[in-house]
Amino acid sequence: RLLPHLPEWRAEALARHLTEASVAAPMVPAVALGPLLEGLAARGLVLGVATNDAEAPALAQLEAAGVRGAFDFIAGFDSGHGAKPGPGQVLAFAAATGRSPDEVLMVGDSRFDLAAGRAAGAATAGVLTGTARAEDLSDLAGVVLPDVGALPDYLDGIAAGRG
Repeated sequence: RLLPHLPEWRAEALARHLTEASVAAPMVPAVALGPLLEGLAARGLVLGVATNDAEAPALAQLEAAGVRGAFDFIAGFDSGHGAKPGPGQVLAFAAATGRSPDEVLMVGDSRFDLAAGRAAGAATAGVLTGTARAEDLSDLAGVVLPDVGALPDYLDGIAAGRG
């Protein structure tokens, strides 16, 4: 979509430039990720990342945040599972971790994230840390949370039969 506006760029060079810029872009976590991810892992949960970014920038950002080791699965659009809103990344996570899709909760801040989860047969939770508003996500989300930091309380509610 950018190429018509950038006639001096070739597609391959632009893709490479965007990937390299993405690797260097600083990530600003919405919550303290280390304690959150440790708490989720302590519950016995298996965690993954599915992004429409390339895999290399995702890995670099997770490393920079010091949380790469918390994830059992990481896929970008270029990891061989397709891009969201297709279900490929969610299905690949389920297969790689020995779960069925209906045992997966896809947490995301965009309609693409939630549509991917739904298409795979996973439960969905929207978070308001992207540009979407609650009303943008609510028709695709089982729940809309302010951010991923609210996930433990939501999971506690499910365990107690409130979710």
